[in-house]
Amino acid sequence: MRHDISYLLSRIVNSPTLLRHVFFSSTTGAIPDVAFQVPFPRLEIVLEGQLLDSGIVGEQALMTEHDALFVPAGGWNFPQWREPVTTLSILFGKQQLGFSVQHWDGATLHNLNKEHVARRGPRVGSFLLQALNEMLMQPHEQSTARLIIASLLSHCADLLGSQIQTASRSQALFEAIREHIDTHYASPLTRESVAQAFYISPNYLSHLFQKSGVMGFNEYLNHTRLEHARALLKGYDLKVKEVAHACGFVDSNYFCRLFRKNTERSPSEYRRQYHSQLTEKKLNGE
Repeated sequence: MRHDISYLLSRIVNSPTLLRHVFFSSTTGAIPDVAFQVPFPRLEIVLEGQLLDSGIVGEQALMTEHDALFVPAGGWNFPQWREPVTTLSILFGKQQLGFSVQHWDGATLHNLNKEHVARRGPRVGSFLLQALNEMLMQPHEQSTARLIIASLLSHCADLLGSQIQTASRSQALFEAIREHIDTHYASPLTRESVAQAFYISPNYLSHLFQKSGVMGFNEYLNHTRLEHARALLKGYDLKVKEVAHACGFVDSNYFCRLFRKNTERSPSEYRRQYHSQLTEKKLNGE
């Protein structure tokens, strides 16, 4: 079985007849010490196998493949892990949704996949959860319960899909900005000028670089300019000041300090060492 959460949600949403019985957890009575109870609504779905749960309204019940259990905020359930079973859990927190795919192999509980997505946009999910809360009083209305569950899963799938698209757009924008810097490194680029060129705020530009986890905007700009400076020092007999200006550094003294910081050599020393090594290789016939 695939454990990709978007796939699992889409599979049920596109085939709503897969949903079988919708159970509702208990909100009253003595709560076992090892029961699961959180202040947020939850949805538990059996994907494969079967699971005995002691926290279901009315009685202990055996959940089988594609049965769902709705646990309202403050409610509890008590699964009995006995036979192999795979489940999908969805936690509806105030700020985000949490997804978890778990598998009990008969001896150990394994976390197969975890994911989360921010709750944003229209309050569709809140209205559907409210409808399920109303169903607590009418658990026998199974057709209605299945439709609400299917709609809720569709909403979850939409949020996950939106997150993936947003991440893809952000990555595409980040790559375009890097390409812009790689092309225009010799120009007087600043965080503000690059942000303006892409119609975004300077803070969001910094966020994109921070999100990449490699280096910040200024660090990447300097890194790109220094790479081109090395190439000029190796291939052309230009003055250090000319190299600095050709690579976008207005202040040649700053260029020299930055170059030494990154290579532990001055630009002139770097050039001499490179040509010395090149001459030595030629003499050795390499």
